[in-house]
Amino acid sequence: MKIIGLDLGSRTIEIAISDKFEMLASPIEIHRFRDNDYKAAKEYVVSLSKTHNTNQIVLGYPKNMNNTIGERAKISEKFKAMLEEYDLNVVLWDERLSTREITRMMISADLSRKKRKQHVDKLAATLILQGYLDSK
Repeated sequence: MKIIGLDLGSRTIEIAISDKFEMLASPIEIHRFRDNDYKAAKEYVVSLSKTHNTNQIVLGYPKNMNNTIGERAKISEKFKAMLEEYDLNVVLWDERLSTREITRMMISADLSRKKRKQHVDKLAATLILQGYLDSK
């Protein structure tokens, strides 16, 4: 079964999906919504899960470096609860250092600063989902 990976922001949600063998994550898109309109984001993710015939979601969980729960992590917890109301199985996945790891990979691939900025958000959801898949 395919698994959807999400990186939730205040205006965007980056989306990735696994192959049916749950081995490889690939980016799909960046969905934009109004500032802090998590209801609209939820509705989009619910429809996306139906489109891809899956109820498995991995949601980035931005804990602080000292392992405490900050404002963004609390928002992820609330978003998880919103999705679970629709019988979606949501796993929170620690996303600390994901942006730094993506940037490091793109620098080693010799991408320009402009290209890195364009792709870093799209790849965050992919890295989150791939980390989850690799742990299984």
